[in-house]
Amino acid sequence: MLVSIITPVHNAVSHVEETIDSILNQTFEDWELILIDDYSTDNGVEILKKYEQRDPRIRVLENDYNEGAAITRNRGIRAAKGRYIAFLDSDDLWLPNKLEKQLAFMQENDYAFTYSSYYIFREDSEKGIMKVPQKVTHNEILKTCSIGCLTVMYDTDKLGKMLMPIISRRQDFALWLKILKEIPYAYGIQEPLARYRLRNDSISGNKFKAASYQWRVYREFEHLNFFQASYYFLHYSFFGVLKTYFKKKK
Repeated sequence: MLVSIITPVHNAVSHVEETIDSILNQTFEDWELILIDDYSTDNGVEILKKYEQRDPRIRVLENDYNEGAAITRNRGIRAAKGRYIAFLDSDDLWLPNKLEKQLAFMQENDYAFTYSSYYIFREDSEKGIMKVPQKVTHNEILKTCSIGCLTVMYDTDKLGKMLMPIISRRQDFALWLKILKEIPYAYGIQEPLARYRLRNDSISGNKFKAASYQWRVYREFEHLNFFQASYYFLHYSFFGVLKTYFKKKK
């Protein structure tokens, strides 16, 4: 059962080989990796093409100019041939049994949309584990989203090819909300199956910008009124403070 892995790449030469190797090391082997270079200015495309020549399961697409994560991921989704869509950014990693365990979890339970716990690390320093709930609803992730993009897999036979809304940040969160309007639950695997790299220059590392785009998702994509958006934003802020506190305690 083919799994299509979508990996946008932009100036990621320092980490992308490690990311690709974590896919090549998967115990489940029926996958395709779609690497979409988003007009990088380093020599990353040469690295990607080296892997493409080495393994026929790897395809490299190139944007003619810098499109951003949402459009780039959507290009990969449109090009995907697999029944299942999974995401892995160019600086994150999968554990070797990630695809095998998650696909079995989905097929045995007939689930359309799943995610898992994951490790958090900064270069060679382990920072902790993001533990996820066993299942979540649309309203629950409006308050706080524990679904990491690097762990998601969805079934196109059940959902179709679901594309990410076009927004510079938080487009993955907006997609999870869109999917959870179609089905009642997303289901989580308690075991960590991936490793999320913390970087000082990452988009998610800028808390103020992340918060502003969270608000945009509420207002522009969920079409919540001011009071509804404020209610969920307060929950988002509260849980964000808690996560920061517990990260510092580790």
